[in-house]
Amino acid sequence: MAGPAAPTSIRRDRASLRRVVPVATFTFGYLGVALVLAVVRGNLEFLFYIVVMLLLIAMVWAVDRSIRVSAGALWCLSLWGLAHMAGGLLVVPAGWPVSAESRVLYTLWLIPERVKYDQLVHAFGFGVTTWVCWQGLRSAIRRRGGTAVPTIGLLTLAAAAGLGFGALNEVVEFVATLLVPETNVGGYANTGWDLVANTVGATVAATLIALFDRGAPNVPQQS
Repeated sequence: MAGPAAPTSIRRDRASLRRVVPVATFTFGYLGVALVLAVVRGNLEFLFYIVVMLLLIAMVWAVDRSIRVSAGALWCLSLWGLAHMAGGLLVVPAGWPVSAESRVLYTLWLIPERVKYDQLVHAFGFGVTTWVCWQGLRSAIRRRGGTAVPTIGLLTLAAAAGLGFGALNEVVEFVATLLVPETNVGGYANTGWDLVANTVGATVAATLIALFDRGAPNVPQQS
């Protein structure tokens, strides 16, 4: 049984588990509910997205093993996933303003003819992605003995990386339109507004990092 003299690596692994297990439990919990709803409703589009979500979870796990993503960022990523699942599976009441016939939450106008739920999810999600990209960039600099300061140049790189993932998301949605006969992806204008929302989210995230990041480590280094 390990005592106070347990190796640093073991202490770090325990701290990592305490950080990851709650968010993983929450994430797989709502994914299980989403899977049941998608199967019951025969929603092929969201069966596809659930598979994509599982691949993204594996990617985040691999990245976390390398750079130790902050607990706050992990929870934000999980909440983004929940917002995505809810957006495609929950149906809004009749009479609420929507942009399509399907009436799923993604089509809901939060501000009629101006801002949709879909765009808010895009802005939040790729803002969080920019934050994670910054943490990865910061970790890479520190491993080389440098000091990670949120300068305009580095934050531009982080935001550009976040926007790159946003563009990849549009590729995934395009693939969905090829594989599934009917989707809620939308047309060219919808893609354009998604990219605008991604840009807003990445810009806000970079601004917040510049204001509040003072070079604190990603996670505690010991339990």
